[in-house]
Amino acid sequence: MIKVSDYMADWLAKKRIRHVFGIVGAGNAHLFDSIARKGYTQIVCVHHEQAACMAMQTYYRTCGVITAAILTTGAGSTNATTGVVGAWADSIPCMVISGNENSRFTLPENPLRMWGVQGYDSSGMMKDVTKYNQRVLKPEDVGYELEKAYQICQSDRPGPCWIDVPMDVQSSKVEAGSMMPLGAPIPQKMKGEASQSELSKSEASESEAVTNSVSQVAELLRAAQRPLIWLGHGIRLAGAMELIEPLLDKSGAPALVSWAGVDMLDSDHPQNYGRAGVYGQRAANFILQNCDFLLCIGTRLATPQVGYDLKEFARAAQIAVVDIDLQEVSKHVPRVEFPIRLDAKIFMEALLENLSEELPEKKSEWLAQCDLYKQQYPWLGPEHDDAGGFINSYHFLWKLSDHLKADQIVVTDMGTALLSGHQIMRFRAGQRMMTSTGLGEMGFGLPAAVGASFARNRGEVMCLNCDGGMMMNLQELQTIVHHQLPIKIFIFNNDGYLMIKHTQKALFEGHYSGTDERSGVSCPDFSALAGAFGIQSFQIRSWEDFETVIPQVQAHQGPVICEVFMHPEQLFVPKLSLAIQPDGSLISPPLEDLSPFLPREQIEAAMIVGMHEKSRNIKV
Repeated sequence: MIKVSDYMADWLAKKRIRHVFGIVGAGNAHLFDSIARKGYTQIVCVHHEQAACMAMQTYYRTCGVITAAILTTGAGSTNATTGVVGAWADSIPCMVISGNENSRFTLPENPLRMWGVQGYDSSGMMKDVTKYNQRVLKPEDVGYELEKAYQICQSDRPGPCWIDVPMDVQSSKVEAGSMMPLGAPIPQKMKGEASQSELSKSEASESEAVTNSVSQVAELLRAAQRPLIWLGHGIRLAGAMELIEPLLDKSGAPALVSWAGVDMLDSDHPQNYGRAGVYGQRAANFILQNCDFLLCIGTRLATPQVGYDLKEFARAAQIAVVDIDLQEVSKHVPRVEFPIRLDAKIFMEALLENLSEELPEKKSEWLAQCDLYKQQYPWLGPEHDDAGGFINSYHFLWKLSDHLKADQIVVTDMGTALLSGHQIMRFRAGQRMMTSTGLGEMGFGLPAAVGASFARNRGEVMCLNCDGGMMMNLQELQTIVHHQLPIKIFIFNNDGYLMIKHTQKALFEGHYSGTDERSGVSCPDFSALAGAFGIQSFQIRSWEDFETVIPQVQAHQGPVICEVFMHPEQLFVPKLSLAIQPDGSLISPPLEDLSPFLPREQIEAAMIVGMHEKSRNIKV
């Protein structure tokens, strides 16, 4: 006989899952006990289930090992919602294993809102934001459901899976022979897969489609005068990182990186021209808007990338998008003329093979123009000068990039940390940067740092945070202290919610509500708070402080908080924003025309494809 929770603990060990994240409760007490007694898997006890589901994301992104959040019933599972939706949005493979009330209360025909003491239909609630979601009512089905969820979460477009195991099922004892053998593959007939003949026909058809698509893209790359490749996080998820530089070398094309893929290509690589979008870099946006063929691999072309009017996006270019998700690859059709539903690695391997026979000539004139854009519009511009006696966050992070260690991992929260970090920080091979780019939830930074640290065997992580974001998951400072994780927390103190201040300034003539101390939101003295948690702290208010403090922070062995004081009204620029005209009218400019607005003659000179009429009408 074997206890089901013991089997589940053995299953985690069989998958070599060394760490899981969670909080104990009545609904998962048996599983906690079995995991602890078995001793292979460590339960990292966080202080909010949301944090558990955020930590498991960066754990996977750091070491490539799928892990799990172990949740209890009731509020234990509702608390997980934000973290699960974040994993869903960013295509992170991971698992949630939740407890629930006694299985007699959890039958599908139960019409009650509440089950047992504090249970509810957690599987039903989460079904739309998980790849697979199942409540296990028979003890002997636990192994099959775990294995199925494990395989599904990492297949095709990855994402979270949720397995709900009622408390009495966890505590059941069954014949060992009735359980699925650990590590056994899921039988095809149980998965509902097609017959072998049907699979052969499907594979042959797919192979022909791949050949045709790759051949077409290769020809477009060869024929283009101004080609551009946009590299996205799907390349890393597909395990195709090592194909990036060979592709750039053989295609001769310049490249951009998405925010989720900002660390995939050395920032100093001669064909890396930066990051484009609504909060893009000027040079990158000029290159994007002037290309005549755009190949996007593993990036979903979200609104922050393409702007607010798709007709104006790369308007002189033919566009090919390679994505494993049919909905993502087809959402911009017909603007995207060549939607290719395919795994990024399969596509890149095939494209490299196609290009190897007849290498396209380097588009030297186009690359020279791209270099000129970089020279004329550097990442750190005059709009990033310090003002009002405060350090500008862009300038700070530009200089901080020079102090990163060779294997530095950086995670960010939202607001200043996200925008300034992704627009300005430079990374080299071996360094990483991670954030929540889909859901973009405040509070991501601290638990994300915890997950990344455990993925490195309690290794060092730099966490860029803000005063507002810190307050969303502040409790995880104790998790960091408990395990003495060497996490270096930078807090940008800008008196509240700086991004929303700018929104309110634009919409409501500067009337603030709930965004700073005077309008209803305040944050604590973080240095005093650090002392309460027993964490070493520093403050930076000047460049003299920077030169003294940063080496100390980087040399510190345990957790540390460094507070950076910045102007409470500092702008995030460059950015795509409305142009208010002298008569009060508004113009929404195209993606190349970022604020603060350049003189019109500069825009006209930069636009090979011609200056947009909207830009021509803007009065600067």
